[in-house]
Amino acid sequence: MRNEEIRRYASSALRILAVAAVYYGSARLGLLQQLVRGQVTPLWPPTGVALAALLFFGPRVWPGIALGAFLVNFSIGPTAFAVLAIVAGNTAAPVCAYLMLRRAGFRQELDRLRDVLALVFLGALGGMLVSSTVGTATLVQAGALEPEGFWPAWSVWWTGDAMGVLVVTPFLLVLRRARWPVPAGPARWAEATALGLCTLGVTLLATSTRNSSLLFLVSPCLIWAAFRFQLAGAAPCALLVSTLAITAAAGQLGPFAGRDLFANMVTLQAFNGVTALTALLMAAVITERNQTHEEIRRVCARLAEIVAGIEPRDR
Repeated sequence: MRNEEIRRYASSALRILAVAAVYYGSARLGLLQQLVRGQVTPLWPPTGVALAALLFFGPRVWPGIALGAFLVNFSIGPTAFAVLAIVAGNTAAPVCAYLMLRRAGFRQELDRLRDVLALVFLGALGGMLVSSTVGTATLVQAGALEPEGFWPAWSVWWTGDAMGVLVVTPFLLVLRRARWPVPAGPARWAEATALGLCTLGVTLLATSTRNSSLLFLVSPCLIWAAFRFQLAGAAPCALLVSTLAITAAAGQLGPFAGRDLFANMVTLQAFNGVTALTALLMAAVITERNQTHEEIRRVCARLAEIVAGIEPRDR
């Protein structure tokens, strides 16, 4: 019995350390695209990692989120108190989002429209209010941010955390359950490859020209991904598109060149929001439709068997 307890504790410790390591690694990637004080980015992947970890392993892995957040903020936080406050906010936000999702009956398959809406409004927009408010207020209190800069920084922080949930969490949910559709013949592989290349090419073209309206040329690719591959295609495409758009915005390239922070943030986050919502909502609606068709087919087949088994009565 004691050995079983040791193995259980060791397994929990390894999970916590793994969550901390992935959180830290994704945070370092996110900080490469910082826009405000080297600490606030338009896409904060750790929030998506943290929420996915909570959905996978339950609330017991929250120390891993806290540890990863501490390691990230230790070197960039203005004061020790500010670091601890930001860590508390970064830990509480995904935990709150997880609790709200669990209460709403959220399913990790994201195969229902209600699950996507819960992820958007409870997991992303609602839960991330905690981290953005605590973090921005802490920076102002520590003197690292001027009071008049509170709302611009807060908006970047909030939308960055929300985008992390909308873009990264679905991708990780897909990655954990990755199974290629059966049968997956050469034509299916060719279509998936064509989808990836087309999405990459259109996004690079849209982010290399100064006309911001061209950004929405990626919508047909997202619809294609959702229609043909559901969440397994929509989530990776949304992550790819958002990453390329954020890279262009951070480098002030294409439609983001020669514009101020506020204008770029409005354009970027409107585009990322439309990208994530189009991909997730289309994938959920099509999955529900396919499930309904399959259920109708099974019911019809069952009725046919019952009718065939009824023997005619003699009159």
